[in-house]
Amino acid sequence: MRLVHWEDFGLVLVYSLGSLVWLFVLTKLMGNRQMSQLTLFDYIIGISIGSIAAEMASHPEEDAWLGLIAMTIYALVAVGFNVLNDKSLKARRVLIGSPLVLLDHGQLYRQNLKRAKLDLNELLAECRSAGYFDLSELEMILMEVNGKLSFLPVSQNRPVTPQDLSLAPAQDRPAVAVVMDGVPFPERLKAVGLDEAWLQKQLKIQKINDCRDVFFASVDRDDQLSVYLRETDGRSKEHYA
Repeated sequence: MRLVHWEDFGLVLVYSLGSLVWLFVLTKLMGNRQMSQLTLFDYIIGISIGSIAAEMASHPEEDAWLGLIAMTIYALVAVGFNVLNDKSLKARRVLIGSPLVLLDHGQLYRQNLKRAKLDLNELLAECRSAGYFDLSELEMILMEVNGKLSFLPVSQNRPVTPQDLSLAPAQDRPAVAVVMDGVPFPERLKAVGLDEAWLQKQLKIQKINDCRDVFFASVDRDDQLSVYLRETDGRSKEHYA
């Protein structure tokens, strides 16, 4: 059994950090699609690159740099794969596949459930997780190419929308964080047509004299400021009751 020297720890540290940096670079090259829309091919590529990086870190050798080349080749293949998918619909259908119809107009498709490797109990569990406890509430169920299920409810069972009531509400916008951990963000205030003077005025209306007492604050579409203060007693609330 070979004795482990401090030099070995140093090599492991260097190769571990180096492989992490290179993984980050390659992930940026492949794009966020690798995380948000993981396909079977993306999964294989991710496992392969991760295995190579782990092998480099745990067994540092003089020719370990070849692992960087292998990781790069895998990443370039993934990029080429994605470009081919974007350019050719036929290639996309062959390499990635098409959504599977599991239920349509009250008809369950047993063969498609088999192709999806999904039994009835699993399907019903997925429906319940999505808020549907009765299959009759659903018009269609699709299994997407990334393995996720999409649900189309029967029109009579879907939530009422403003359009159904002939209403025309103003377009909403996400609440904008303007203070985080006591630090204001002037550029975000400016983006919504406000400034720090307005912020200070609103804080004083809520009897807050120092912005540093604010843990988080956001502005909605109606320019209403929501403020969450820091804890003042030095204790955190760990339980509801």
